[in-house]
This record gives sequence, structure tokens and C-alpha cells, in this order.
Amino acid sequence: MAEIVAVQPLLAMLTETIAVARDAERGDLAERLAGVAGRVRDPRRRIVVCGLGNQGKSQFVNALVNADICAVGDDATTAVTTTLAHATQAQAMLVLAGDGEEARVTVPWNEIGPGVARSAYARGRAVLRVELGVPNQLLADGIVVVDTPALGAHGNSAVAGVLGVVPTADAVLVLSDASTELTDPEVEFLRQVRELCPAVAVLIGKIDLYPHWRQVFEANSEHLRRAGIEVPMLAVSSVLRTHALRLQDAQLGQESGFGAVFQFLREHVVVRDQIAAQRAVAVDIGSAAEHLALALGSELVALKDPERAAAAVRELQSARTAAEQLHRRTSVWQQTLSDGITDLVGDVDHDLRNRLRDIARTAEEWIDEHDPGRHWERMEEWLTGTVGTAVGDNLLWTRTRAVRLAEKVATHFTELGAVDLPDVRESLDGSGSRAGSCTLSDLEPDLGLGHKLLVGVRGSYGGVVMAGLVGTLAGLSLINPISLGAGVILGGKAFRDDKQARLAKRRADAKMAVRRYLDDVAFHTGKETKDRLHRIHRLLRDHFTAIAERTLRSLDESLRAAQEAANLESTRRAERTAAVERRLHILAELRRRATLILTPAPTHPALPAH
Repeated sequence: MAEIVAVQPLLAMLTETIAVARDAERGDLAERLAGVAGRVRDPRRRIVVCGLGNQGKSQFVNALVNADICAVGDDATTAVTTTLAHATQAQAMLVLAGDGEEARVTVPWNEIGPGVARSAYARGRAVLRVELGVPNQLLADGIVVVDTPALGAHGNSAVAGVLGVVPTADAVLVLSDASTELTDPEVEFLRQVRELCPAVAVLIGKIDLYPHWRQVFEANSEHLRRAGIEVPMLAVSSVLRTHALRLQDAQLGQESGFGAVFQFLREHVVVRDQIAAQRAVAVDIGSAAEHLALALGSELVALKDPERAAAAVRELQSARTAAEQLHRRTSVWQQTLSDGITDLVGDVDHDLRNRLRDIARTAEEWIDEHDPGRHWERMEEWLTGTVGTAVGDNLLWTRTRAVRLAEKVATHFTELGAVDLPDVRESLDGSGSRAGSCTLSDLEPDLGLGHKLLVGVRGSYGGVVMAGLVGTLAGLSLINPISLGAGVILGGKAFRDDKQARLAKRRADAKMAVRRYLDDVAFHTGKETKDRLHRIHRLLRDHFTAIAERTLRSLDESLRAAQEAANLESTRRAERTAAVERRLHILAELRRRATLILTPAPTHPALPAH
């Protein structure tokens, strides 16, 4: 791995390259490099915190930033995704769903809490997320913390919403307290997150409450090993961290385990981002220097050897003709892109509906075999977890297909040599997902003992009366052993018939509730998937259009420079030659430094032991 270059040298290289691009009147290259410089100056890193309910997520976030921001308590859980960023003064904002675009509404700080999703400031619109700004040193260093709703919360599936946030995250911290081992849904969620984000860690929380946390830690390590999930696992205590900061106790802070969390963020997020940033800078500088050197090199050939200028011009004209043909064939690769997106929309929608259809079939088979009224909570837990997994796998498949489509479109640009592919992760952002707000409605509760007795008495009354009237013809009283027996038989039958009818009604209601829930999930997820694919379409279109336009402009500039140099007066030829050689020397030095950044550092063999 190449050594990490500090920010200032990278910015200095970018500044030099931008200056050369502006001198060459290449505003397109200067604008692209200016955007890269802006990202280097503002390296914000999004840390997503997620986990099941009552795992200490919000308390961990508060301990991480050393501030009481997120609501903590058994009945005070995060209802919607909450983003914490630095601000000069505390401020809160609701991001609401709108017609085609999001709307932001500023709200008082005291309005932020578990009931924020039903805030009057939302004016009846769905709250997609809450954005909080607070003056905080950790956040001021560029950290943005995202607290997500609990996974598998009662009656809803927040997995889809959380997975929508993960693609844009720099790191994901999955919390699971030390009371129990990792569940199968948690392991499945970790598998999906690991494919969407390169930096993931499992935090075993509340180790101060459970003396047996080490046994749980070892068992969780075995679960992850069997599942083939290689992620670091850290033991933490938010309570110890809070007390350590309040008492300024270094020993207590070390026992809290937060030092290992910060070390993970440094090694797997900060260092990785620095390496990725410097590689991006090196690639962009090398590409810009190549475009600029093309024009300057052609001009220098014409200046130094006018006889070779004609041949150089012919070569450039041939290259320009090829580039023009590529530009004219824009419709070809754009048609490939358009057809690919169309196919992708249909395939992804079919994949999602097929997954949900299989879930519905399994749920209805289970309902036919059980009394849903007795086990409805189990059905909710299974259904929301299974749906979350299905939506997550659908998202992973969307990303895989989008990358393949980008590679397919790139094959149209083979005449230009190797072209870089855009990162589609940003386009998969689903931080405003409404799929997690879908709820499974409750069933009508079974009637109590009083109603069951009433049904039995009502059925037995008819039997007593009918048998008693027949008995009076034989001289018996209205109420006699025969009439009582008939009443018991008919009352039992009425009770069983009523029980079967109510069971059938509960099963029908349960199937209807499952269908409504799956329809709601398909409705919201389908819309969000189409929006993601539209963003991917625009990203790929703009990326490859820019490549074609930059190449054509570079060849145009080279041809113009060569033609002008060939016709330049001899008195000015030496002066212009010196200026061009100076710029080429600067570009060569920039390309050399960019190559050094991209070149892996040599590994030295270990010395033999004596």
C-alpha cells in the first residue's frame, strides 16, 4: 500500500494542476479538479449506528459524542433516522416527504423526541429523517453520526430503511447487548451490511450489566465465523464511558472499550478514506495532465520541427475523426445505457415481487396450520424480519446489476483506452425510505370466557326447550334429564361451531393483514427502487458524456495548437517553445508525483533470525 500523503501536499498538487488547466483555457478540467479539492478539504465521514431495539443504540451515540442528544429509555426509542452533525448552535430540522422532492422544516429543539414522527410541524406529511446540528468537538472534526430506528421493531421492518442509509456510510456500527447471543436475523443483517459498506464492526454493549459477557462474546465470534462474516467485534459500555468523561477517569475510560472503537474508526475509516482520497486525486491529476500534455506536446513538435508538423496534424486529424465518430455514436452507448436501465427496472421489480410472493405464500401456509390469534406476535417478528432480508437482498442485487451495466457501457469507450467507472454507491442512498414505516395491523382479540359461556348457553337453551316439549307429551316435566342432555349436546355443538367460525375469520383477517402489509412494502420499495435506478441512469450518462467531451476537446485543442505552431513566425517560435517546455515540465512532474501515489510501497523481506 502506498504511503498516506498529507492533505496539504495533495491540495498543492491540485492547485498547480488547476493553474495549468486555466492557463490552457481548459475550464472543464479546472472545474473537475476544483470539485476534487473541495472533497479533500471537507472529508466528512458518516458513521451509521444500528441494531435491534433496546440494545443501547441511542445511549451509545450520546456517549460517543459526549452529549445527551438522543432519547434513552425502554419506551423511548429512535422512531426515524436521526443525523447528528456539527453546528455553531443547536438546531433541529425535519426532512419531510414531498411531491418529487424533500422539504425541510425547522422545529424547536424540545420537539425532538420519540414522538417526532407525529410532530405537528410535519403537517401530516411523513417524516423521512431528523437532522440535528450541535456544537461538538468530535462532530466538528468531520464526523457525522446517524442513529437509525431499531431493527425488527414491533409491527414494522426498519431493515429496508437502514440498508438504504448504509451505501453512503463510511462505517457501520452494529450494536448487540451482552445479554444474549446474536440472533439469525442479526447475522443475516450483518451479511447484507458487509456487502454494502467496507467498514463494519459489531459492538457488544452493556458489558457493565452482564458478568457473563465474555461467554457471549466468544459465542458471537463463533456465529460470525460459521456464517463466513469477517468483521471486528468490540466490547463497550456506554455507562462507563459517560462516567469516565464526567470524572475525567482514564482507567474507567479504558474499561469502557471506546478506545477500541476510535481505533477502529481511525484504521478502517480515516486511513482508508485518506488512501481513497489520495488515489482519486492522483488519478484525476494524471488524467488532467495527460489531456493537457496532449495539446502541449503536439504544439511542441510543430514548434521544433515545422516539417513534422504536417504529419502531426494528420495524425491528430485522424484521432479527432475517431473521437468525433465516438461522439456521434453517443446515441449508441446511450441506447445501451437506456436499454440496460429499462431491463434493470423490470428485473429488479420482478425480483422484489417474487421474493414478497414467496413470503406471502409461506405466511398463508403457516396461518392455515395455526391459530394466528395466539401466535400473532411470532408472525409479526418473522414477517418483518423476512421482508427486511428480502428488501436488503433486492438492494444488493440492484447494486451488482448496476455495476455490470456500467462495465457494459464502458466497452463502447475502448478506443479511448481504459476508462474509470463511477461509484454507484451514492446513487443507492435510501435515507428517506418509507418501507420501514409499513406496519402489520393487529388482529381482533379473541372473545373472553363470558362470551364463550353465552354461546354455549344460547345453544343449549334450544336443545332444552325442544327436548322438554317432546317430553311433556310423555308426561315428563319441561326440564328433565333427557332435555338437559340434549341441551348439553347442542350447546357443545354451538360452542364448537362458533369456535371454528371465529378461527376461520381470524385466519382470513390474518391473510388480509399480511397481504396489505406486503402491498405497502412493495408500493414504497418499488418507488424507491425506481428512484435509485433513475439516479444511477443520470450518474452513468453524465459520467460517460463527460469522458467523451473531454477527449474530443483535448484533441481539438491539440489540433488547433499544432496548426497555430506550424504557422507561427520564427521570431516568436523560440519564446513559445520555452513556454511550452516549461508547462510540459510542470505536467511531467505532476504526473510523476501522481504515479508515486498510485505505486504500492515495496515490501521488505524480514531479516533472518540469528
